Amino acid sequence: MKNQIHREITPLQEDDCFLVFDRQRNLFNFPIHFHPEYEINFISNAKGARRVVGDHIGEIDDMELVMVGPNLYHGWENYRNTGEELLHEITLQFPRDLFQQHLLQKNILKPLKDLLHNANRGILFSRHTTLMAAERLRNISKKRGFDSYLEFQSLLYDLAISREQRLLTNISFQNQDDFYNSDKIEKIYNFVRENYNKRIMLEDAAKLLNMSVVSFSRMIKQRTGKSFVDFVNEIRLGYATRMLIESNRSISEICYECGFNNISNFNRTFKKKQNCTPTEFRTNFNGIKNVF
Repeated sequence: MKNQIHREITPLQEDDCFLVFDRQRNLFNFPIHFHPEYEINFISNAKGARRVVGDHIGEIDDMELVMVGPNLYHGWENYRNTGEELLHEITLQFPRDLFQQHLLQKNILKPLKDLLHNANRGILFSRHTTLMAAERLRNISKKRGFDSYLEFQSLLYDLAISREQRLLTNISFQNQDDFYNSDKIEKIYNFVRENYNKRIMLEDAAKLLNMSVVSFSRMIKQRTGKSFVDFVNEIRLGYATRMLIESNRSISEICYECGFNNISNFNRTFKKKQNCTPTEFRTNFNGIKNVF
């Protein structure tokens, strides 16, 4: 890899349900990392720090709550935060096998299933949810035994049904196969993944599902909230951001390898999604101190 990312070995043991860390410090000092566990992270008093989740980079406010899925790059750097005020961080980690798939198929647990699914792209929660969760996380860290487990389960469900959740990474960054829990969308998603570096016609995608262009476009919009062009571009950008992070290829090479027909279109589409140019994105990642 061009920028090496630290693989964290968490303290979770085989017989643990979850672990909670409640700490205060002046500045962030842990590198961008990943691990096979799910993680919920509450941060306060760190205004101006920078959040990195997958291929997303963003400046944080005075407090935030983020959940990340297994092996998704994540971390916080000081950036504009001066460390004048002690930052507060509560981290909860739990293993991905804590909830068996057959259990998550039960109707009552659908919100939890969706939460775990969406965590593969990183979830930023609303301020209202963050305030609620902060107190709950403090309570979990103080409880012991089964009481703490019940509080943990309750918190997960409340996060699952909370409003205004924002997904952080591009849909193809983690190469998940079932983003939309739909056979039709999965079929189109796989089609685009297999052909992202080529010209993809709306008519060909519609024909794949034996649908008219109008019906197909309506279905894509209803299920993804995006037009087909935006859907394709977001998948292409997922590959592009990974190449920017993990390779030394030029911006031009990455542009054409990811199916964009010209540099101007690539830069414009990239900036609209990432709020920076491909060059700026790569520079931001180059500036992150990583260890392996």
